[in-house]
Order: sequence, then structure tokens, then C-alpha cells
Amino acid sequence: MTVAGPEAHDTEVGSAPAPQPIDVVLPLAADEAGLERFAIAVTTPGSPEFGRYESIAQLARRFGASASTGHRVLRYLRRVGATAVRLDATGLFADATISAGLAERLFATRLAVFRTASAARYIAPTDAFSVPSALHGLVTGVVGLDTRPLFASPVELRRAAGVTAQAHATQQQASVAPPSGTPSGCAAAVSAGGFTPNQYLTAYGYDPLHAAGIDGQGERVALIELDGFREQDIRTFVRCFGLGLPAIRGFGVGFRKMLPAGAESTLDLELLDAAAPRLKAIDVYETHADAADTLRALTAPLQNRGLEPEVISASLGLCEPFTYEAVHRSGLIASEGALAEAVASGITFLASSGDSGSADCIFGDEPVDELAVNYPASSPWVTGVGGTNLILAPDNKIDDQPVWNDAGLDPGSAGGGGSSLLFLRPPFQTGTVSANRRAVPDVAMLADVTPGYDVYCSVPSDCINAGSSNPWQTVGGTSAGSPLLAGGFALVDEDLRLHQRDALGWVNPLLYRLGRNPTLAAQAFDDVTHIGNDVGPFIPGSGRPLGCCTAGPGYDEASGWGSVNLAGFAALALAAQRQVAMVGLSLPRGQRPIDNQHIVATVSCSGPCLMGALANVTIGRSSRFKAVSNVYELSRRGKRTVAIPFSARVLGRLRVARAHRQPVVARVVGGVVDLSGNIERESAAITLRIVL
Repeated sequence: MTVAGPEAHDTEVGSAPAPQPIDVVLPLAADEAGLERFAIAVTTPGSPEFGRYESIAQLARRFGASASTGHRVLRYLRRVGATAVRLDATGLFADATISAGLAERLFATRLAVFRTASAARYIAPTDAFSVPSALHGLVTGVVGLDTRPLFASPVELRRAAGVTAQAHATQQQASVAPPSGTPSGCAAAVSAGGFTPNQYLTAYGYDPLHAAGIDGQGERVALIELDGFREQDIRTFVRCFGLGLPAIRGFGVGFRKMLPAGAESTLDLELLDAAAPRLKAIDVYETHADAADTLRALTAPLQNRGLEPEVISASLGLCEPFTYEAVHRSGLIASEGALAEAVASGITFLASSGDSGSADCIFGDEPVDELAVNYPASSPWVTGVGGTNLILAPDNKIDDQPVWNDAGLDPGSAGGGGSSLLFLRPPFQTGTVSANRRAVPDVAMLADVTPGYDVYCSVPSDCINAGSSNPWQTVGGTSAGSPLLAGGFALVDEDLRLHQRDALGWVNPLLYRLGRNPTLAAQAFDDVTHIGNDVGPFIPGSGRPLGCCTAGPGYDEASGWGSVNLAGFAALALAAQRQVAMVGLSLPRGQRPIDNQHIVATVSCSGPCLMGALANVTIGRSSRFKAVSNVYELSRRGKRTVAIPFSARVLGRLRVARAHRQPVVARVVGGVVDLSGNIERESAAITLRIVL
């Protein structure tokens, strides 16, 4: 692949100031190939390792850089004057902050300041760079010497002048459509003219799961974002549509002060909340749009021990040529290793496929006249979500669903898709995709801004500006479909857990197994068969088709398998996913829990499992507390004796109860748990009388 440096696009205005700090990421020498083999084995039915997911800490120890490598890299960086030096929890990266002058000396290159056509400034190398000899064999490259913003916010707001249905008659390729279906909600939202939650949730089959009480309970979803959010905006949206509001927490990636609120996070949070209004938590990882921080952001949801999500959604991306130019081969390999770690730990990862059709690279405000697809959506470990429009019947069922392509009205506005330049065809696409390249997207959801989704956003500039004073607006973009489907997959995970089945995890192989069976595909997907995402004829100065891609029956690179019918997909996932191991429990006799400061329990599993034990303890008639053991892995059928410890505070209460002869009773259960600590299956309870 050939890529152009910044000097080919922008203007050099001088040397980089030597004191200017630069955040860098150094990919470490690690066993990414072994990690990817394990990720495939643990997700492949029939493999001896199938279903034996491991925690990020376990995977880092097995496949990440050795402890010696990590220590030597940290020691070197500190010795040369780097600050904020740390090892990533994945075992794949070292992070540091260095001055531009130090960077030039360490990596044997000149750094200059460049100015873009929009007057933005950034630092980038003017020539090739190399790793210091002291780090040879320890690190494979460096990411972050180029500080260009990589990602433009993909949110599309309806323009003040509006895009009318009449335009559809004059632009053959346009997918815009008038409002359809039957909206519901507060009057201010309905009058905005976009689709309301009752419409898209009905259209995509979320309603049957909600009606059955499946609404995200026990599930955690992480969003990777380039801006912050106003929780009050989310609350206004929730009140309008009568939804619940999960706990939302923001995390800064590489900084402590959270980013200013923006349209992107607002859109993602509101759509995710509509899909799964009773999630255990939504974690928002906010990052700057440069190469180093974006690479960190992909692993950030894996870093918080005890807060590992079931699903991650990234509403960001960059065309593959620009990605390769920014992170180079070593950064890409390490990034893929991090995504493989997510898969190997049982996490589902989604990303939007881009909003520039089959010409994904953007220079200035216009698409480049070449075929390209979006990363990380193009990663085989990620489910790429493309874009459509919706035309609904009065009962909000899908009447028509074309590929999103408004390029004739707004050059470049279309759902991303095509063939990857970076990745060969993964095994799950064999038999579906003829070319030996990874094809994107995998599925597609509503993305057209007309009619678009109704959202509430009061953020100045992004949402409230000279063109619009109404915070109820309609938005679009493939960035909308990713969090909406992430919420849907969280519902499926909850349903699977309640039926003692494995979680979805890496969902791509299942999507393609279902898609290749016409009967099952009709239940899991709503096929998209017309309009394409070729924006070539509408690129200024071009006027020629790029040759990709057109929608048709079955899989295509304009819409994947089509949109997901969530209720149908959930039923098929329930039949496809393996049953969680049976769990049993016994309590050894002669226990003295207060003296020993714990309860002892023996937990057994009928197959490989993560297991532990839990005790609900009652003192007298009203005082209650919970005690839990650590979680342990059984690699095969068997049993293990575990301790359920009491805290010092609880021990004090138990001793007082014993002194006063108050009855103390523990109800003990064994459990099979997932990596987030959710109990997937419980044993029968056994009652233990601690104080008679």
C-alpha cells in the first residue's frame, strides 16, 4: 500500500517547538499471532478451547510482552526523561509523554509543524524514523509522532434548509424519504420529524424482547467517543419517551478533565438508552482524535478491572490508507492484538463503517476519488455496521429499506462499505465473499439523516447554532447504527444468560452462519436489495463511478446481510449458543465460620467454567449482608473448595451476634459467572446455621 505523508496534503510552517509534549504509544514485542490463534480457538465450536474465555490479565500474561521486556522498556523511557510512563493492561503497549526535541533525538527524525487547509496545526515527522537501538527487540515501532486529528465527528445533522422528499425525484441515487410510520413521544420530539424510539425499536424487532422484560439488566456497554455529553440532555430524552436511565460514567483516555459535550456522544447515549434502558451501566471512554490516544481508546474499556463490558461500540473510524499512514504496520498489528484480546475475553465489539460510501478517505470536506473502507470496522474482530434508510408502514414495520446514499445531495454522504486493503478474507466470510479480502459492512442499520433519528441535544455549536435553535433535532450517520445495535446485542446477551447460555462474544461467525442459510437468514435479517453506496459520480472533479458497491439479495458490500431483526436473531442465538455448565455445591461439615473468618464451600462444574460461591447472611430477623468468594477457573469438569471471606466490619457484627446468642443463618449458593461477574447459573442453595 502506498500512503502520502502530511507534506503531500498540507503546508509546513516550521520546526516543531522542542519543549512541546507529545504522547506516544510503543507497541511491544508480543505474541499477537498466538493471541489471534487463541481468539479463534476459543470461539470455534469443536475446538478443545471453545468457550474457555480468559480475562484480560490472563491473556496479557500468556500473549503480551514478557515482564522482562516491559521492565526494560519502562526503565529506558524513564532514564531518557519520559514522563507518564506506563504499561497497558493488555501487555501490548507502553505509553509515555516526551518532548518534541527528545522525540527527534530518540527516533532519529525531524518533526515539523504543518497547517491544514482549515488552518488547523499539527506536528508530524518530515522523513522516516527508527526505534532507538536500546529498544531493538523490545518494541516494534512508535505511534504518536504525528499528532494530526484522525477522525472527524461522523454525526450528520439535518441541514437547516432541510432535505426534501422532492429531491428523491431529481437524484436517482438519493435514499432520502419522507417521514413514515407512526411516531410516539412528547410533542416537541415528534414535531422534529425524525424516527422516534417506538418506531425503530418496532422496525428492528426490539419490542418482543422488551415485552418479555429483557431490557439490558446486568449488562454493561462501553462507548468510545471523541467528545463528551450533557447528562441533562439524556435525561430530557428519557423523560420524553418514558425510558429508564442506566448509570453513565465518563472516563478520559490520557487526560483527567472530561471533553466538552458534543453531538456524537449525545446521539450514541440516547440511542443506546432507547435500545437497552435498564443496563447495569454505560461507560463512556472519551479520547482525543490523534493516533496515540485513539489507539489507547480501543483498549481503554479493557483496563478497568471489574468494569469489563459485554459489548463495546466505537462510533469512529478512519479510512484504511490514512490509518496505516498514522499507526504504521507495528501499530496496526498491536491494535489488532488488542481487538483479539477483547474477543478472547468474550466481548462483542462493533464499529460504524463510515459515512462516505465506498470512498471512505476524506481530504478537507470532500471524499478522495478512490475506493477505501473504514478501520476499525474493517477489522475481522469487529462487527462493521453500515447504513440504510427506512420507510415504515403505519404499524412501524419495515415497508422498504434502501442503502443510505445521499451523495447526489451532499457529496460523500452514504453508508461505508467495500473490500479491505489491510485484511484478507476471514474464515467466517468464506463461501459468502468471493474476493480474498475482508468485506465490510457485516450488517446495516438506519443512518440516513432524512428522516433520521430524533435526539435531544442542547450543545452550542454542534447542535444549537445560527441554523437551529431547537434542541430536538434529527441526526444520522452510521455512527447511530453502532450504539443502537450494541444495545440490541446487550439484550441478546441478557436473554442468553437467563437461559444459561454462553454470551454472544465474537458475533461475526454466527452472523455469517445464519446468513448462509436462507431460512435462518429470513428470520435474523431484513435484507436490503436496492441502491448502492458508490459515491463516485458525485465527487467534485470526478464524475465517474468507483465500481462499488450495489445492494442485492443476500450479502453485499453496500449493506452486509441487511438490518438485524433482533427478536428473530435472539431466538436463533439461543439455539446456537452452548449451554453453560451445570453447577453443584456442598458444604464441608464442622465449620467454624466466625473463628475462621470465612465460610468454606465446594463448588463443582459439569464442564469448563468460571465459578465461585456466594453467601447471603442474616443476623436475627432483619440484618442482612452478602459475602462472595473469588472467581476461579476450572479447565475441565471437576470441583474446587473455596473460601467466602467476611470483612472486618461483618466479623465484628457476627461476634456481637454470637455473644448475644442472636441466630445467624447463611444461604450459600455456587455459581457459574461470566468475566463481568454476572451469575449465569446457580446451584441449589444450602442453609448453614452459623449461630444457633
